[in-house]
Amino acid sequence: MSILSAKQVDHSADPLRRDGRLGNCPDPQTMLDHSPKLDLTQLDRLHDQSILSAAQFDLPLMREIMKLAAYMQLRKFESGHALEDKILAAAFFEPSTRTRLSFESAMLHVGGKTLSVADAKTTGVAKGESMRDIGQMFNSYADVVVMRHTAQESVQDLCEYLRIPLINGGNGSDEHPTQALADWYALMKWRPEIAFGKLPEKFRLNIGIIGTPGNMRTVKSFLTLALLFHENINHITIFSEMADPLGDEIREMTNSSPITIDFSRNLEQSLEYLDVIYMNAIAFLGDGYRFLGDAFSLSNQSQLKPDTVILHPLARGPELSTDLDATQHNLYFNQADGAVWLRQALLIAIFGRVRHVVPREFIA
Repeated sequence: MSILSAKQVDHSADPLRRDGRLGNCPDPQTMLDHSPKLDLTQLDRLHDQSILSAAQFDLPLMREIMKLAAYMQLRKFESGHALEDKILAAAFFEPSTRTRLSFESAMLHVGGKTLSVADAKTTGVAKGESMRDIGQMFNSYADVVVMRHTAQESVQDLCEYLRIPLINGGNGSDEHPTQALADWYALMKWRPEIAFGKLPEKFRLNIGIIGTPGNMRTVKSFLTLALLFHENINHITIFSEMADPLGDEIREMTNSSPITIDFSRNLEQSLEYLDVIYMNAIAFLGDGYRFLGDAFSLSNQSQLKPDTVILHPLARGPELSTDLDATQHNLYFNQADGAVWLRQALLIAIFGRVRHVVPREFIA
C-alpha cells in the first residue's frame, strides 16, 4: 500500500462500518484539508448554465464544485432553504433509479420542489410530441430540467425552445456528465492528492476502464474528466472486446492528451498494476440495451492489489460480484452515495445561491 493512501485507510479501516455502510467510505474532510477555502469566481461560472457535457469542466472548476459538495456532505452549511422557491423537473424518458432519485433527493435537501416524469408512455411523446415543444412547456412548469432520453440528439432538440437550465442525465450513448462528476468526487475523496497536488511519478495512478467510450455514455464522460488529471495519471488501459472502442470523436480527444492510453482484452494480466478500475457492462445501442461485459468480471478471487478501488455506475450484473461489497475495493457504493451531495452543490451553483449558503469564513 502506498504512503499516499495511508491516511485514507485510517478513515475507513473496517469494511462493514458501525453505521452500516459497506465498503470504502473515505472522509470528505481529507479533500478539504488540502484546500479549505472556496473560490466563488469558479463556482460563479455555473450560474444559470446548462450541464450538457463533461467537456464543460476544467480542473479549477472541478476542484471547487467537489469542495462545495464535500462541505454539503459534512453539513457545514445551512442549506435546507437555499432553493425553496425553485422547482426541478425530472424528465426521464428512459428508465433510471439512481440518477432520477438522487436529483430529486438533492433538490428536496436544499428546500426545492420536484416534478417527475418516470415513464415516457405517460407524456406527449407517446402521441408524437416533439422534444422542442416539450422544452417550451418546461419553461412554464419548472426552473431547471434534468432529462434522460434514449436519443443522442434529444438534448439539442429540447434546448431549441428551452430557456431554463438543462442538466443532461444521459442522452443515448453520448454523455452522462453528472455521473462522471460523482465518479470523480468519490476518487478525489479517496485520493485528494490527484486534484490538489502533483504526485511523484511512482505514485501516479494507473486506471483501467472496462467498457467502450464510443457507445457507453458513463465511460465516455468518465474518460473525458480523467484527461484533466494528466499530471497525476500515469496510464489508462481500456478493456473492450470491440475492435474500435473509442470512435473518431474520443480518439481525437485522447490523441491530444499526454496520458498513455492503450487497449487490452485481458483484464486478469493487468490487475497487478491497476490502482482504479472503472466498470460498466451495459450499453444503449440505438434500439435497446446490450450487455457487453461477458469477458471482464471481478470477484474476491481476482488478483487485485490491496489498495485498488473499483467504481461502477450501477446497475450491475454478474461482471461485479457481490462478494466484493464488504471489502476496501468497493468504492462504488460511496460513488453512488456521494452523487446526492454533488448534485446538491451543482444545483446551488446553477441557481447562483452559493453566496447565500457559504459562510464568509469559508470563502477565499
